[in-house]
Amino acid sequence: MIRRLAVPVFALVFALGTGTAFAQAAPLTLEEVLRSSARSAPQIVEALARVRQAEGRALSAQGAFDTVFDVDGQTRLTSYYTSYYDGTEVEGRATRPFTNNGGYLYGSYQVSRGRFPIYEDQNYTNQLGQFKVGGLYALLRDRVIDERRTRRALAGKDIDVARFEAEMVAIGVQRRAVDAYQNWVAAGLRLQAYRDLLALAEKRRGGIGRQIALGARPAILLTENDQNLVRRRGLVTRAEQDLSSTANALSLYLRDDAGTPITVSAERLPADAKALTGLAGVNRAVAATARPDYQTVLNRIDQATTRLMLAQNDLSPRLDLRGEMSKDVGRIGPGGSSRTPFEAIVGFRFTVPLQNRAAKGRIAEAQAELSALDQRSRFLRDQIAVEVEGIVIAVTGAERLAAIAEQERSLADRLAAAERREFELGAADFFLVNQREETANDARVRLIDAQARIASARAELAAATADREALLIPAAPAAGVGADQ
Repeated sequence: MIRRLAVPVFALVFALGTGTAFAQAAPLTLEEVLRSSARSAPQIVEALARVRQAEGRALSAQGAFDTVFDVDGQTRLTSYYTSYYDGTEVEGRATRPFTNNGGYLYGSYQVSRGRFPIYEDQNYTNQLGQFKVGGLYALLRDRVIDERRTRRALAGKDIDVARFEAEMVAIGVQRRAVDAYQNWVAAGLRLQAYRDLLALAEKRRGGIGRQIALGARPAILLTENDQNLVRRRGLVTRAEQDLSSTANALSLYLRDDAGTPITVSAERLPADAKALTGLAGVNRAVAATARPDYQTVLNRIDQATTRLMLAQNDLSPRLDLRGEMSKDVGRIGPGGSSRTPFEAIVGFRFTVPLQNRAAKGRIAEAQAELSALDQRSRFLRDQIAVEVEGIVIAVTGAERLAAIAEQERSLADRLAAAERREFELGAADFFLVNQREETANDARVRLIDAQARIASARAELAAATADREALLIPAAPAAGVGADQ
């Protein structure tokens, strides 16, 4: 009784102890490969670093709108009139540019002690100093756009461009990862087909040996069977080499958490061709605007439009309105009582560019760039439509060929099975039974190749339609997000 219980208990303990090994030997899925590639592929990581680089440039462009605080002070140490002019003054000033106009606001505090010569009369303040608030507002040039806002807008669009370029890189990498996985699966299925073909010859060898011993078959038949065995072993060896080669290629996309490539073992091969249908649900309809390369061109058009607006702005006359209010506080200083009253000042500045050929040249350059980008976007839109339609045709054709290959394999299997039964009964020729088996195996391999072509065409379609869900790529942020930062 104890011995009978010990066996299942030992088996249970062994199974629990090797649970990790069983989990590691689970069939490798396309989803696992795509998630690993999206997380750790160096090209994708590099592209995401370029996005962060563009975000850093955008932050630098935002610095043009930072509030700036500065302090300026001076004291007279020596001069011909040092005994009389001993003035010291300190001024602190904070300036804040407008985010929607080319002007700015400022506020300051100034305090002085001692006496100043008449040409420095503006340095005098009352005993507790002078407070001042003012601003400048652009009415014509720099009202709608200026260089600071242009740099900010261009930097924001650069973020969008970097994100779309990163998405294009991710689509390309994931497309190649799908191919690498499917090539590995197809190589494994072909290896299994050749091993099954070899197993038939090995199994038949024992039967032929018994029949020769009984005198029912000539001895030369065993030699002929051994010849087939050697040839089929060669097919198996080549298939094993192909499997190792595809596993090595797959390691470029299958990586651990540290980003180190993993060479997957043959034990993790899927059992059948269902693994080649991972992208069967690809959306065959696509709008050109869904493609990141098309979105990149649109963002380039927006940037060229912004540069054109800035060049046109430089042709406008400048009319700036400024205002300032100031008030001295405290006891009257050496400058007299004229500082004490509240002051409000309004002024303007008007300038007109006469030739301004630099701005005209920038306008011509931006207009030419816009024209070129418009043609590029038109061609890309047409190219996307043609490309997708061509891939859909290829997918449809591959599916039809696979259906024909399936029929051919089924018929060839039936013929080979019937021929084997006839041979076992002594009514069939050895050469013919081998030919039937190899024809059936060739049909099986052609079916695998047809299924692999379908899988490859579907992966290409997923890339052409930017099917982020199928390729396990996060959706790109909406265009213009960077510009609002």
